[in-house]
Amino acid sequence: MPETAPLPLDPRAIRLAASAAGRDDAIRQCGEALLAVGAVESSYIDTMLERERSISTYVGEGVAIPHGTLAAKDAVRHDAISVVRFPDGVDWDGERVTVCIGIAAKGDGHVRLLAELAQILMDPDQARTLREATEVAEVVRLLQPNEEDEEQ
Repeated sequence: MPETAPLPLDPRAIRLAASAAGRDDAIRQCGEALLAVGAVESSYIDTMLERERSISTYVGEGVAIPHGTLAAKDAVRHDAISVVRFPDGVDWDGERVTVCIGIAAKGDGHVRLLAELAQILMDPDQARTLREATEVAEVVRLLQPNEEDEEQ
């Protein structure tokens, strides 16, 4: 297995022109994108909101990474991420979030997903590309680079 595997991203789970009434609505939209691609059962969305009430998933640079609680593992059908972009921003407990990356993972899969996302978000250029993306293909290229892209 390669050191960094592509993130499990279905293009149908990418929404780049969303708007949300607030943090909980944004989280719900991330969860609904995961639900739409068959990654989770609907009960998973409630655990994403529960997680946020216990600890913020805001990670900086205008990005939040909402995910369910450990108790929700049974509601995950397969590892997946969703990317929901809010061009006008969402108030996230006093921070402005423009990109929400929802995570669903069985077992310890979330650890790998978070580590791979962190690598992207720690690069200011890649983080900016993600925040400003207007095309699904841009997000897929950033989060699922293929080997040809990496060789260039």
